[in-house]
Amino acid sequence: MLIQLSKLTKGATACAAIAIGLAACASTPIPNEKIAVARASVQRAEQSGAPELAPVEMATAREKLARAEKAAADREAQPATQLAEQANVDARLAEATAEQQRSQLAAMEFDASMQTLRSESMRNTQPTQ
Repeated sequence: MLIQLSKLTKGATACAAIAIGLAACASTPIPNEKIAVARASVQRAEQSGAPELAPVEMATAREKLARAEKAAADREAQPATQLAEQANVDARLAEATAEQQRSQLAAMEFDASMQTLRSESMRNTQPTQ
């Protein structure tokens, strides 16, 4: 009788462990919203000129977004969530890098214009002989 009770306890414990494991898997939803946010960030970065001005960062964001979408399709919620969050951050970095590159180019053009203006003003102020 004691042996049967012990087997029954072990069986109940195993069933409870399986049920808890299944509940844990079921409680982690697929991060469709995070993937959508990452996709929007990638699109915004593409429109900001990041593919040309920040190609490494842009490629990283696209690759992580693709991996997040694959993980979601495979019903792997945790990796999908992490990859979607990383893709979002990488896309925002690509967008910021592109903006920084544009700002740096504008500053260089401004400096060149100022130098030309200085040269012109110096030439116009020199006395003629």
